[in-house]
Amino acid sequence: MPHVLLIEDDASVRDGMELVLRRHGYDVDTAATGEEALALLDAPDGEKVELAVLDLMLPGMDGFEVCRRIRARTTTLPVIMLTARGDDHDIVTGLEAGADDYVVKPVTAPVLEARIRAALRRAEPSGAAGAAGSAGSAGSAGARRSAAADSAGLVIDRAGLTVTKHGVLIPLPPTELRLLLELSASPGRVFSREQLLASVWEHTFLGDSRLVDAAVGRLRAKLEDVPAKPRYVQTVRGFGYRFGPL
Repeated sequence: MPHVLLIEDDASVRDGMELVLRRHGYDVDTAATGEEALALLDAPDGEKVELAVLDLMLPGMDGFEVCRRIRARTTTLPVIMLTARGDDHDIVTGLEAGADDYVVKPVTAPVLEARIRAALRRAEPSGAAGAAGSAGSAGSAGARRSAAADSAGLVIDRAGLTVTKHGVLIPLPPTELRLLLELSASPGRVFSREQLLASVWEHTFLGDSRLVDAAVGRLRAKLEDVPAKPRYVQTVRGFGYRFGPL
């Protein structure tokens, strides 16, 4: 039974969401503030938390800072920001802080639960590897995966799900790792944002392409020598992204 940490200061909203999530089979811990949530994650039982649903407008430490501090502790815990603030600046800031997904209220219970299930699947090592493998299914997938395994000093271990650059391990959160696996499975192939949303985020609708752009930005910051002049995750203007170098 997946374990979710729900961080929401409004008691009525928090209680309602907890009830919905429990009805869908989740174990739920709740926190009314960011400080309370971080203390819970640092406690011995914090290791059982598999995903955090994080409100943005919290008393004291806001959701952006909470997300940054969660990312400083772990790269593996999926974080979904759930907030009424839906302007571009907030969405971009939230994604750049390390959130895996950003959902604007109001949202229906089925949609929220679907986003949670998708985030949990992205966090599963077997799911990431499988997704990457499926991306390279057309043509000689094995050869392309092999070519992507060591690309100009960047080594992607698709079995161990690790990434190193010149021998130095680069920890990546599940969404960024899955995005890199998806792109590198077919070096040179151009993926549209909609294709990446479907394959990495499992959005079956025309979702928010800013999820892709923000994740690419975070990935470049970790992989590239000069993020403004990317070598590995390249932009194809007007189309999307591809993995290089070519």
